[in-house]
Amino acid sequence: MQIDVVDHPGAERPADPAATIVLLRDGDGEIEVLMIHRGADTAFGGMWAFPGGVIEDHDIPEGTAPDPLPAARRAAVRETHEEVGLSIDESSLVYWSHWLPPADTPRRFSTWFFLAPAGDDHADEHVGIDGDEVRAHRWIAPANALSMQASGEMLIAPPTYVTLEQIHRYGDVASALSAADPSSFITEIAWAPDGARICLWEGDAGYGLADPMVQGPRRRLVMDDRAGWRYLNTAG
Repeated sequence: MQIDVVDHPGAERPADPAATIVLLRDGDGEIEVLMIHRGADTAFGGMWAFPGGVIEDHDIPEGTAPDPLPAARRAAVRETHEEVGLSIDESSLVYWSHWLPPADTPRRFSTWFFLAPAGDDHADEHVGIDGDEVRAHRWIAPANALSMQASGEMLIAPPTYVTLEQIHRYGDVASALSAADPSSFITEIAWAPDGARICLWEGDAGYGLADPMVQGPRRRLVMDDRAGWRYLNTAG
């Protein structure tokens, strides 16, 4: 592909470039996000996620390569229209984060996350799903989604979890958009002595060592089957 795709050096299988939109609206006293329930035969099948998908060659605007962001913006808009029938103004997208899973993940996506404000034409009655690739949708407050994940009612991936945790801090759409400070999450997996699986990111004291017990700043997601998931960020 003509664009620069963030990936682990020497990865056996190159990561597929992808993009997703976290569509936001002001709900009843709290911010809400649009989430979709992916079909069983799709990537992240059975999980709740944000609309998005793989960046294709035709998404690359002429003259923008190798910069991946213009292609990621266009792909995010295209995929959102294909998946839920909503038209998003590309210029409204705010770059939020980039995610890369561990090098040994069976299928890997190098994914750019964007926030975008919902318009009047993005209400429930305008969302269209095919019932196959996308089984359902819902506008939901991040706190409610996190609560449903904790109770086992909603299956989500680590990037979705952390993004919900981040957005939960803001009371309205304008605050979330103005707070954008794009960050990178190049994931390393470690295991705690009690068996909890931990995603480590640069800035965590254990990053690069795969050792979650090293004392120091934390930038990690602890995925504990008993105590639940916990996103910790003291790295600044």
